[in-house]
Amino acid sequence: MDMARNNLGSETSPYLRQHEDNPVHWQPWSDEVLAAAKAANKPILLSVGYAACHWCHVMAHESFEDPEIAHLMNDLFVNIKLDREERPDLDALHQNALALLGQQGGWPLTMFLTPDGEPFWGGTYFPKTARYGRPGFDQVLKAMANVYAEKPEDVRQNVTQISQALQKLNSGSNGDIPSLEMIDRCGHGCLQIMDGKNGGTSGAPKFPQPSLLSLIWRTSVRSGDEELQRIVKHSLDRMCQGGIYDHLGGGFARYAVDDQWLVPHFEKMLYDNAQLIDLLCDVWRVDANPLYAKRVEETITWILREMRITGGAFTASLDADSEGVEGKFYVWSDAEIDQILGDDAALFKKFYDVSKDGNWEGNNILNRTQSGLTLSDDATEEKLAKLRQILLTERAKRIRPGWDDKALTDWNAMTIAALAEAAMTFKRADWLDYAKLAYNFVTSTLMNGDRFLHSYRDGKSQHAGMLEDYAHMIRAALRLFECFGEDTYLREAIAWSDTVEALFADAKGGYFQSASDAKDLIIRQKPHMDNAVPSGNAIMAQNLAKLYALTGDSTYRDRAEITLSAFGGQLTQQFPNMPGLLLAAEMLQNPVQIVLIAKDRSQTYMDMRRAIFGTYLPNRAITILGDNETLPDGHPAQGKTAIDGKETAYVCQGPVCSAPVTSVDALTKLLADLPSKAA
Repeated sequence: MDMARNNLGSETSPYLRQHEDNPVHWQPWSDEVLAAAKAANKPILLSVGYAACHWCHVMAHESFEDPEIAHLMNDLFVNIKLDREERPDLDALHQNALALLGQQGGWPLTMFLTPDGEPFWGGTYFPKTARYGRPGFDQVLKAMANVYAEKPEDVRQNVTQISQALQKLNSGSNGDIPSLEMIDRCGHGCLQIMDGKNGGTSGAPKFPQPSLLSLIWRTSVRSGDEELQRIVKHSLDRMCQGGIYDHLGGGFARYAVDDQWLVPHFEKMLYDNAQLIDLLCDVWRVDANPLYAKRVEETITWILREMRITGGAFTASLDADSEGVEGKFYVWSDAEIDQILGDDAALFKKFYDVSKDGNWEGNNILNRTQSGLTLSDDATEEKLAKLRQILLTERAKRIRPGWDDKALTDWNAMTIAALAEAAMTFKRADWLDYAKLAYNFVTSTLMNGDRFLHSYRDGKSQHAGMLEDYAHMIRAALRLFECFGEDTYLREAIAWSDTVEALFADAKGGYFQSASDAKDLIIRQKPHMDNAVPSGNAIMAQNLAKLYALTGDSTYRDRAEITLSAFGGQLTQQFPNMPGLLLAAEMLQNPVQIVLIAKDRSQTYMDMRRAIFGTYLPNRAITILGDNETLPDGHPAQGKTAIDGKETAYVCQGPVCSAPVTSVDALTKLLADLPSKAA
């Protein structure tokens, strides 16, 4: 590889390809490049971002496209450009290193490494010239090169301190598995960080945080706490009616920059929308708000319309920018609305907060928080839907934001699970078909033998699968198993769980993010804090708890307990950052095991299955059996059979199972009457 040129042109990542024409001699992350840096004894400048990142674009235009800055970078460093979505393990490692230096993380991430790949200093966005209280990038480059050349002792001290601190982060903090009472206390404790007026967590920016809201929601239902229920529903109402939601095209933006949910950071990520679909389904089962059903339908419609590639997989993101301007694709002027909608403009502007002066930088971000947090009457909503379609058609003529069309295994798995959940909740068989298509794409295209790969684009699958890929695919397989009762899904979930145990398990408890044969990391990390997505350890612990409930195999219970214990010392102190592990602890201790036996796929069977999925049962473990099939020995309903050849259901809590029920009404009543602790 010629290191004296930009070598990103042969990469498939849309983010890396955005930089292939920079005068910077960018290199992709590879063993060859790391070896070249070591041979030249030249420090590394690592720049991490992703295709939809607005401030990544800003830094690129200001600095990476500037010949003078590029000359400095090329002269002083080996420059590596990394797509954080392709290598989330490397991104997480360096984000943690930056945090240990006392700095706020984010993207673009700018890290300075020794030729051995060890971080010694960094930051995020640097302006080309000093402003915003930040030094100019040229100053930073010269200073870091000088420190590396003139103060090797300082560099080595930083490297050592960061390395030791990263090791300590991995050590976790052993403790007890939280009881249901402790989980409830944690759920109630989250109230202190919530914004009672605007929803979400207090202050700005506001991120959706579905995992946190899920913990609060489960606590609220189990304990009957109306204030907790109110804050979750209010948060969802504000998001569903706010500017963070795309009212024309569907789908939620990554976060709101203000505390009102009005001004989105306009990028739209697949993972946010998958998680919000799941959460909206859960809340709708308790409070059948038509707003939630509508947002689920619209968001799935957007995903299917704009985020699918040939073969059925789902793509990563849509950019915040178009024509180099953040949000230009999404905002409207008052005059545009008048011209396009004519006599109907007044009605639309009333409901969507459109005015001559605008609500953001002279433009209008469509939102309905000013006109109310509920839907209007059916006739008005039907009229508004027609007007939205007119504007959507008009918007399609604009230059679209950039599309990152790579497919990621874990994000696809999250979407598969969400589509399956929504399909069963809202009786949409077509959504279930799309979920199966995507699942089949991942298992046929993003696997190499029995190992997952992480990323696919342009016919090329690459990058070793990480803990999150396996964990989310196990979760998706278990959800499809619950939907269909097909043993293949359960067998695959079990096989992948064994692979996780072989490649990712730490003897001290918990799971590393990268497999044991990963060679290009200075340290393997154990993610346990939830961020925009739940941690890999949280999802894996949830899977193990469900596998135990489905199979009765105590191996899965033991693995779940070991994982939860590995982080138990932190759970009760840092619970707002670890809701996923708390949900796993709840599932392990409080499963509702449901068995549905049917000799064929009759209408009664279909109706009974719908009754199960229509009930709020977050800790469910559903097994669908044919008339002659049996349950594993450890299952509490093992040995139970169909009654008189009829479709028959059993509901078990702990070691106790209900009497058999053979009608939809009886099953619906049985599920509705479960003790609150089972909810």
